[in-house]
Amino acid sequence: MNTMAMTGRRRPRRRQGPILAFLFITAAIAAALLFWWISERPNTAHETPEYRSLPHPIMLDGEWSGTGAIGQGEGLLIPLKAAEKLLGDGVRYEEDSKSIILTTDKTVLHFKTGELDATMNRKPFTLSFAAKEQDGELYLPFAPLKQLFGIQAVEAATSGIVTLQMPDQSIQTAEVPASSKKGAKLRSGPDKSFPIIEDLAAGTTVTVWGEEDGWYKLQSAEGFLGYAAKSNVVLGEIRHTPSAGSAEEEPFVAWKVTGERINLTWEPVYTANPDTSKIGELTGVNVVSPTWFELKDGSGQIISKADASYSNWARNKGIQVWALFSNGFEPEPTTDALATYETRITMIQQLLAYAKTFKLNGINLDFENVETSDKDNFVQFVRELAPLAHEQNLVLSVDVTPKSNSEYWSLFLDRPRLAEAADFLILMAYDEHWASSPVAGSVASLPWTEQSIVRLLEEDGIPAGKLILGMPYYTRIWTETTSGGETKVSSKTMSMDSVKELIAEKKLTPKLSADTGQNYVEFKEDGATKKIWIEDASSIAKRAELVKKYNLAGAASWRRGFESADIWAALDKALQSRP
Repeated sequence: MNTMAMTGRRRPRRRQGPILAFLFITAAIAAALLFWWISERPNTAHETPEYRSLPHPIMLDGEWSGTGAIGQGEGLLIPLKAAEKLLGDGVRYEEDSKSIILTTDKTVLHFKTGELDATMNRKPFTLSFAAKEQDGELYLPFAPLKQLFGIQAVEAATSGIVTLQMPDQSIQTAEVPASSKKGAKLRSGPDKSFPIIEDLAAGTTVTVWGEEDGWYKLQSAEGFLGYAAKSNVVLGEIRHTPSAGSAEEEPFVAWKVTGERINLTWEPVYTANPDTSKIGELTGVNVVSPTWFELKDGSGQIISKADASYSNWARNKGIQVWALFSNGFEPEPTTDALATYETRITMIQQLLAYAKTFKLNGINLDFENVETSDKDNFVQFVRELAPLAHEQNLVLSVDVTPKSNSEYWSLFLDRPRLAEAADFLILMAYDEHWASSPVAGSVASLPWTEQSIVRLLEEDGIPAGKLILGMPYYTRIWTETTSGGETKVSSKTMSMDSVKELIAEKKLTPKLSADTGQNYVEFKEDGATKKIWIEDASSIAKRAELVKKYNLAGAASWRRGFESADIWAALDKALQSRP
């Protein structure tokens, strides 16, 4: 009999809800604990870095260079790519001739792939090991890199890793505490989830290259790169790699006249040198730059108009001679002459020979109308010329235009790299409005001139002490004619004296132009409007004030013969006076 049916009662079911909830919570906690344990548990796996595929991987500044060396010890050779990364313009390879050129501020070393015979500063030099090509890669002997640039190579005994260090480099060291029982793990990334690269024993010294998320980026004594928790190492001393060169070597001093700014004027020599007896007193001028040398052809041959009597005249007056070398403003032969070490050294050897013959104090380079593609070759020419010029105690200056988008007149000039190699850059701050300009205007207004200076100092980082301000001693008379609503403009170059004579003849009264900072005259003649922005003692003195305002090395003027008699004294007074 079913008593439940008789009584109407049901047997109570067991309550399962709390049990299931308990089991769910327990499982969730267990899963969370398992996830935490897995995620927090340090990775114990070891990983072989990609660079171990090479016998001698190269490390630079805490990074794998992506390349490796060949050989070892005295016979160590490193890839051209690694040398270029370290030295920039200091190393140059010319594939057609297999030439390698290493340049420092004192040395030019030239050698060819596969050859031990070399030249250092044009003198014979023998390498112990030759550069060679292997598997499509060019390898350079390390010994001359160490000798010239002071680069150090640390070769790990077991791993074979090569660490290259630049001279005067500050290196932060650290140590795994000697008291550490477990040492430290060098991992492939800044977290313990990353695999281990190397086990670091207690007492191990390492190099610190940076830090990230509470981890130090380290390099071990065996050269391996990785990360270790900051808590596992203790920072040590900062050590310094050896300096390049000997402490006994004194740097070349370009301007030895203490307390006096450079006051250079260019001497134009078109056919014959000037009669020095007719030059007169050049008050304050301490450098003259006669336009004596010009590129003849693409082989690097030079035309000379140098004159010993002019050099003697300047020297007797205590004036230095920085002879000008021009490319003749011809782009095609310039391209050819700059293209190879052989043609560049041909130019350099002639310049140095002329400098010795005519007892010069310096060389001034005036390369204009040059292909933009020749930018690097021109820098290389200056880098090769500078140390050889300094060896003969010659100052090297390079003329540069204000920055613009003009391809042949501005864009080929890599001003920061040229300033690094040369002693001075001379800023030719004129022709704001050039001879064929479609609008009339100043040859060099004061605001435009100042802006040109500032752009080189601030945008290009040119040291003020390496910059000389070039200023014009000429102006232009502009003629504007209007016909049918269209204005046509033409110009004619005028010297300072010719402008004075015209003003006196026309009985004109110059007025100060606030926009340009120069005196200005305007008049009508034969139905045309004539305009002149005047260069005079006032404008030149203002330019000299810019030299002082920005603490530049001095001033240069184009050119002697265009000035009026009062200019030299006015410039000297403004330029050399001290605030």
